[in-house]
Amino acid sequence: MGYLELHDIHKSYYLGSEEFKVLKGIDLSFELGEFVSILGESGGGKSTLMNIIGGLDRNFTGSVTVNGETLNHRDTQSLDRYRRETVGYIYQSYNLISHLTIYENVLISLEMTTMDRQAKHDRAMQLLADVGLTEQVHKYPNQLSGGQKQRVAIARALASDPKVIIADEPTGALDEQNTEEVLQILNKIAADGRLVIAVTHSQAVADSGTRIVHLVDGHLTDEVQVRPKANVAQPEQLTGFRKLPAMVAYKTAFKHLKHTMNWNALIIAGTAIGLFAVMLFLGLGNGLKGYINEQVNKMVNPQIVTVTRKTAGQTTKNSRASAAANQQGGGAAMGGGAAAQAQAAQSATGTTTTATLTDAQIAKLKKQAHVQSVEKNYNTSDVTYKYGNKKLGTAKLTTWTSNNHTSTIKVGTQPGKNQIVVDKKTLAKTYSSKNWRKLLGKKITVKFTTKNKNGKQVTVNKTLTVAGITDATTGSVTAISNATEQSWIKQYHLKSQPDTVIVKATNRNYTKSLTTKIGKLKVNGKKVFSATSASSMIATVNQYVNLATVILAAIAAISLVVSALMIIVTMFMSVSSRTKEIGVLRALGESKTDIRRLFTSESLMIGLASAIIGTGVAYAVAYGLNQVLYAIASYNLIQIEPQNIILTFGLALVISLFAAWLPARKAARLNPIDALAAE
Repeated sequence: MGYLELHDIHKSYYLGSEEFKVLKGIDLSFELGEFVSILGESGGGKSTLMNIIGGLDRNFTGSVTVNGETLNHRDTQSLDRYRRETVGYIYQSYNLISHLTIYENVLISLEMTTMDRQAKHDRAMQLLADVGLTEQVHKYPNQLSGGQKQRVAIARALASDPKVIIADEPTGALDEQNTEEVLQILNKIAADGRLVIAVTHSQAVADSGTRIVHLVDGHLTDEVQVRPKANVAQPEQLTGFRKLPAMVAYKTAFKHLKHTMNWNALIIAGTAIGLFAVMLFLGLGNGLKGYINEQVNKMVNPQIVTVTRKTAGQTTKNSRASAAANQQGGGAAMGGGAAAQAQAAQSATGTTTTATLTDAQIAKLKKQAHVQSVEKNYNTSDVTYKYGNKKLGTAKLTTWTSNNHTSTIKVGTQPGKNQIVVDKKTLAKTYSSKNWRKLLGKKITVKFTTKNKNGKQVTVNKTLTVAGITDATTGSVTAISNATEQSWIKQYHLKSQPDTVIVKATNRNYTKSLTTKIGKLKVNGKKVFSATSASSMIATVNQYVNLATVILAAIAAISLVVSALMIIVTMFMSVSSRTKEIGVLRALGESKTDIRRLFTSESLMIGLASAIIGTGVAYAVAYGLNQVLYAIASYNLIQIEPQNIILTFGLALVISLFAAWLPARKAARLNPIDALAAE
């Protein structure tokens, strides 16, 4: 019983419905230690028989038995394992992988063994030394002569220590000297206890072996025993085997990417530009939102809800307008409030009464969940300010509360008892347009006329120390502390009910919900409060900015569709140009999954490189633009955040993975025989 046996092998090709029989009942047995030459003319079925023996051809009838076990030619994985563990190929056209060095061409077979890294290196170097190529290990195939290439092919075929070596016209492209050297190597392989099967039409090559099998028109005509086979025991293989590790496929893909960087650089650049644009627009959106939020927060505390009371006959819509006037047209933050609120109410309802909030209503507000504090805010219009005999002007006076930002104080501090902060534009510059800061610490007279709680007219005339000078972005801020306000109420018997209260939420995240809740509160079955906050305004503005950002990013992302098409075309071109390489890798024992991974990983590397370059360019451009824009807005208007980077890299990988799917699928489904025959 032979080591490798063929039993009743029949093979036909079909052209339409017409059958062409190639092999017509082949029965053949091979022993280890033999150098068997299958001799015949072109078209006689030699290559077809070789493909069946090598586990490449699956569509035939009959059976192939190896070491007593019948090969299952219907099981792709079994054939992959058979080629990986048992068979080594030597081709007439060498079939070396052009983007790998001589050393790497030999190493690729060893990557599917369980040898450690050093052992693989040592074996590859030893094999190259055995075929006389020690000095050529770092060269590429196109730097070698034909004889040297064939020696590399032999070294690669021997790398995994297979028991069967199949040589397809191994000397067909060599001169006489190289032919003799290659035949000597093949005889030595057989003498070492391996089975060498050479397919040839050369009688001289056939005569150098141990046995000649004549194949004519699909039939075995005769066999000639040239000399006895090597009398050796069946050798043990040097190592175990495994499927190709994913990391090896990634490394091979990276080597090909470097080898073809000339055209890949254009695709990487095109994709990087699209990713850069998307990231830059997202960063611009982040910056604009941050800038708007900062500017609003400078004017209004985002934790603050400004609450006023609805006046009789005032609609919800008008109530909101009134509250907005209090917050934006004056309000506690701007130094106004009651007057602005009253004017808005008057224009909407015709009433001249300013509604105040009772102690019971204020107590109700304090009981609400997520309320940190409730501060009374008194607003007085037509207040006259004097420094000595010099009139500084007439301006609104309000109470300094949590809604006021200390950032508006340009010099000095917020007011304490019997102190005041005055507005720079309306009051301090009247004192001195150039030396307005010198008003700080001076005593000024505050005077206004109002009614006490009994309805009698009283004149408030107080001297206060200027504690600070404010310069708000919008409106004006002239304010006194609550302690000063309460002392006046007590001294002049003024009404203690404020026209506005400042409700501070425990956290800015509760401001919006608290605003809505207060607006819905009822006293005696009626809604009595009108509430407004900066959070609702910020949310609206942010919504518009987000919409604009998404639209701009989407426009930029259109270029990524073009990039995806470029990657698809490149991958299809790569499959076409590497068809023979695919056939070689399959012949070496790589699976369909390995081939898919090879092309998919290369595409992902293109996407990853594009994302890295796009991110780098985006940061560089953002830095340059921020240097210019900061001089204008005192703010970095382009802010690239981690989630933007993650999104960009995600887009790059998804696009490249999508682009690689069809080409990689096509590559994996290629018939190894057809791939090897490709030019």
